[in-house]
Amino acid sequence: METHDTTDVAIIGAGPSGAAAAAWLAQRGLDVRVIERSRFPRFSIGESLLPKCMLDLEACGLLEAATAGGFQTKNGAAFTWRDRHAAIDFRDKFSAGPGTTWQVERADFDQRLIEGARQLGAKVEFETRVEAFTSDEREPNLTLVDAHGQRRSLQARFVLDASGYGRVLARLTGLAQPSTLESRCALFTHIEDRIDCPHYDREKILIGLHPEHPGVWYWLIPFRDGRASVGVVGDRATLDAAGIDDTQRLWHFIHAEPRLSRLLTNASAIRDVGRLEGYSADVERLHGPGFALLGNAGEFLDPVFSSGVTIALDSALRAAPLVERQLAGEKIDWDRQFEQPLRRGIATFRDFVDAWYDGRLPRIILGDQQNPRIRAMISSVLAGYAWDEENPFVNASRRRLTSLAKACANSANNAADEGLFP
Repeated sequence: METHDTTDVAIIGAGPSGAAAAAWLAQRGLDVRVIERSRFPRFSIGESLLPKCMLDLEACGLLEAATAGGFQTKNGAAFTWRDRHAAIDFRDKFSAGPGTTWQVERADFDQRLIEGARQLGAKVEFETRVEAFTSDEREPNLTLVDAHGQRRSLQARFVLDASGYGRVLARLTGLAQPSTLESRCALFTHIEDRIDCPHYDREKILIGLHPEHPGVWYWLIPFRDGRASVGVVGDRATLDAAGIDDTQRLWHFIHAEPRLSRLLTNASAIRDVGRLEGYSADVERLHGPGFALLGNAGEFLDPVFSSGVTIALDSALRAAPLVERQLAGEKIDWDRQFEQPLRRGIATFRDFVDAWYDGRLPRIILGDQQNPRIRAMISSVLAGYAWDEENPFVNASRRRLTSLAKACANSANNAADEGLFP
């Protein structure tokens, strides 16, 4: 027999956005139920955070729980292509706010966040999936199925979808739509990196460009204790042509990038190679009667600038106060107060992603001419401050990136003259 239960706020997904929203709302006395399909801890990519995350973790009461993980400090990003190297230090930025963050193994990080939310009063149900959803302004309803196959109904006063790549409500409500970004594929693993190079900076993610294929790039994310995440991103056909299986393909590409090949000479994998493809996603809108979509459950861009967790946390901290106010009787304009401002920051990240793949941003980052003030503005966006409209590279990012890339292309000895970028 199907049972029936009620709550103030139901949150689908126990990842960063779900944990942040749950923590914020539970501290304000609301009954919060988090529904998570998996058993935690569980593996996830998206391991390199941005400094803007620190503000949101503090705002929702989870910074202390996360800090206890003792994660690898991150203060910027290093870039490499052939014999060219550049670094952006997030502490040298235009926007106010923290300039450092962490590089995290997400199984541990996410577990600490959701346990922190539970300690603040949220109720969490693992190994429970959402089978159906009925949208309603006042009484949205979820049909849940637990690990034993038991079905029950959960009626809430509001529902937040923080299901990430599962995109539960986008599918159940028909809001899902294809992304305008090109479909790409990522191959990745975790390693004992055994890096002994004295010049290697473990406090920066290393992003490499393939020496011959402009659309192929790499990440190397160092963790504490000598471990790291390493991956390659490109179109499926190019990656699949490099070997008979994903393990062979990943290491083929790693050996093709000179600096990564040298750094990882003694590395060994500690988990099987994973594959993620077709991950870019979008939705018609980020809200509806009685519900809103957070983070990747709504729109996901690309892993290149590690914006996923930043957008997830930002969306949670925008939505949670609106939920509280709506449940207190206030009329909320979810389009004007939630979706439009959230999408403005996402659009800035999208402009930077587009500029990465069409060559404008690598040309800027690896260029010879470096204006410190402009560098600080770009650093701010890459540090996650994509909503700071005082920054010219936020409020007119596409136009300014194009102009700056042209200026860099005209400078002497620039990478663009060597045929890397279109």
